[in-house]
Amino acid sequence: MSFFPAPPVPLGLAVSTTQPHPCPYLAGRAAVSRGFGCGDAPGWAYQELMDAGFRRSGRVFYQMACPGCRACVPIRVPVGTFRPSKSQRRVLRRNRDLVLSLGRPRLTAEKADLYARYLAARHDRQMAGDVPDLEDFLYRTPTQTVEVCLRSPEGRLTGVGICDRTPLALSSVYFYFDPDLPRRSLGVFGSLVELRAARVLGLRYYYLGYWVRGCSKMEYKEAFRPCELLGTDGLWRPFGEALRVPRPHSSR
Repeated sequence: MSFFPAPPVPLGLAVSTTQPHPCPYLAGRAAVSRGFGCGDAPGWAYQELMDAGFRRSGRVFYQMACPGCRACVPIRVPVGTFRPSKSQRRVLRRNRDLVLSLGRPRLTAEKADLYARYLAARHDRQMAGDVPDLEDFLYRTPTQTVEVCLRSPEGRLTGVGICDRTPLALSSVYFYFDPDLPRRSLGVFGSLVELRAARVLGLRYYYLGYWVRGCSKMEYKEAFRPCELLGTDGLWRPFGEALRVPRPHSSR
């Protein structure tokens, strides 16, 4: 069984569908999403949304619903069985001098400056880096959200991760970091830190968003093993098993 164009919207929620627009992940394709704005999302409802392939951006929950394409696949890591790879252990050692803190999200001038520098270096200014947009995107949240901060031994802010918490999981919303420290592999380290936070909080899963085959900035997520992919039938399967299940396409 495969749901078209995406798993059913849970909880009887009404959604709006976007017009086709250029796909941010795969060149030459059009993307369509559907979603809704939300002022309050309790953890149990958020969990149901994630298990139907929804993600959050600001106060908007969205689900990819592209006709003829199922390339955006939700991915999660079972926290209890995750074991860092050899290369991930090297990243952990390389960053063992960083100081970690976990708390409620709070926007500061220091964080806004880091975010602007990150966007300028990593996204070719395709995303807005001003404070109001940053606040709407990451710091006005309709649900329980935690912030992970990384600092150098001298106290310099090097990375910030925003994660949402449900009764079962920690979901990575966004991670931005110092673009002038490429040898630290802070993007990978940020995910490892968030996985560790999920374990400390006693949560079962860590959700990484979408995995997209053929898109290097999304394929890296498969390195966090063992991991699971959400099938078009709404079932989570181990990564290798999920790849053997045909993902249907439609000409509609």
